[in-house]
Amino acid sequence: MKLSDFKYNLPKTAIAKFPVTPRDAAKLMVLNRATEEIEHKVFSDIIDYMDKGDVVVINKTKVMQARLIGKKERTNAKIEVFVLRELNKEENIWDVIVDPARKVRIGNRIYFNDNLWCEVIDNTTSRGRTVRFNEDAGDIFKAIEEIGNTPLPPYIKREPVPEDRENYQTIFAEIDGSVAAPTAGLHFTPQLVKKIEKKGIKFVPVILHIGLGTFRPVEVEDLTKHRMDSEYYEIPEETAETINKALKSKKNVFVVGTSTCRALESSVTAEGFSKPNRGWTDKFIFPPYDFKITKKLITNFHAPESTLMMLVAAFAGYDFTMKAYKKALKEGYRFLSYGDAMLIL
Repeated sequence: MKLSDFKYNLPKTAIAKFPVTPRDAAKLMVLNRATEEIEHKVFSDIIDYMDKGDVVVINKTKVMQARLIGKKERTNAKIEVFVLRELNKEENIWDVIVDPARKVRIGNRIYFNDNLWCEVIDNTTSRGRTVRFNEDAGDIFKAIEEIGNTPLPPYIKREPVPEDRENYQTIFAEIDGSVAAPTAGLHFTPQLVKKIEKKGIKFVPVILHIGLGTFRPVEVEDLTKHRMDSEYYEIPEETAETINKALKSKKNVFVVGTSTCRALESSVTAEGFSKPNRGWTDKFIFPPYDFKITKKLITNFHAPESTLMMLVAAFAGYDFTMKAYKKALKEGYRFLSYGDAMLIL
């Protein structure tokens, strides 16, 4: 398929700027692949599509408060440092993006407060830098959490507010490492999870730390030539065992989000079962694709020509996906990270 096949008109008014309250009150569009029927529900109704013995796989990555505002030494010029990932824990070395990049060179120091500063030690791209945080800063993740700002997606045209620290974080978030939320998981509440578990359905975690590549546009018409950014993932042994037990018992594996889906589909045995693993994946899923682990998919409505939308089309079918997106716009569904959800059966 081609990039242009995934083009559609997304009005700015359809992009959600804030989430609904409570989280599970978001709209839920249910797509039945077997019958190509579409139902309109609310997210809390998702329990009705789950049965005892089913498994729900979630991503327990945690969004870092990745936007740091600092001042350059001597000039006091305002510099934004967007932290991407830790490269070396012992030496406090990180990959970052700086803005304005023209003012930031190797050897420059950027101060954030009395306790935290970094020194630029390498240029990686036009805006990318490698930095070393000061040795006496302590836990860098903790320091970032305290002084950083929520890295709202670029299509949410507003400054973050204090509520975003909680709103742009799933209730499953445990392990620091993402610069974007696994948004399908944002719809779950503790109360809904308890109801689902009480029905005999088990939640199991994976980790995939989402990078800025999730927002990066595809720039080639021929999708076979696109290369995804590598992202770190983990599939724990217990998670793989629980998934495989469900698959062997012909139970459903509900996968929450495209990030979780990519992690699972990146580590599959020759027999088509989940394999415990940890490492880096640049797996790009687009039509046609034979899903091995994912049996049901929970996801949001994604941007035109995005790799996330392409994964959804690979799972639901291209024509059915485009039909659903058209109907969602007509019915007033809210799109993107803070928007409504889709369940694909």
